[in-house]
Amino acid sequence: MGEMREVIEAPLSSEELAARYRALCEDPRFENLPGKIELDSWGRILMSPASNYHGVLQVRLSHALAVLGGQALVEASVLTGVGLLVADVAWGSTEFMRVHGSETPFTRAPELCIEIASPSNSVKELREKVDGYLGAGAVEAWIAYPQTKRFEFFTKSGQARASSYAVELSGLFG
Repeated sequence: MGEMREVIEAPLSSEELAARYRALCEDPRFENLPGKIELDSWGRILMSPASNYHGVLQVRLSHALAVLGGQALVEASVLTGVGLLVADVAWGSTEFMRVHGSETPFTRAPELCIEIASPSNSVKELREKVDGYLGAGAVEAWIAYPQTKRFEFFTKSGQARASSYAVELSGLFG
């Protein structure tokens, strides 16, 4: 007989999602999986394989964010209202890092969360992530579109023409 599965009757609480994510991080069965792992609000695992170019863009964006001080992060796990999301790149101020730097996952989003769109991402999925980061406390959320070499910037007020962060983005897509 197969093993019994836990029956989940309602979306998991933030605490339950955080505990489940920390358990995944510590589980040796998941240590060599390519791509990032996220959890939806029901605790289901969502996986996204990333191309090498995706990784190059993560590093380039991290370097570009260095001018802001604080701390740039790659693969930052964040508890949101739509599940446990992992921002491809994030930036947290010195104050944010002092308060939240040792958390896994972050219980509040860093000030800036960036998703790098992959060909498999839908606009709906990306906008849900943007809303999740902003709802969890991000000041801005960006979507980088490598295929069209452009960025979209979002705040709690909606889509913005530009970022309020003084970061040089030209040339990042190579």
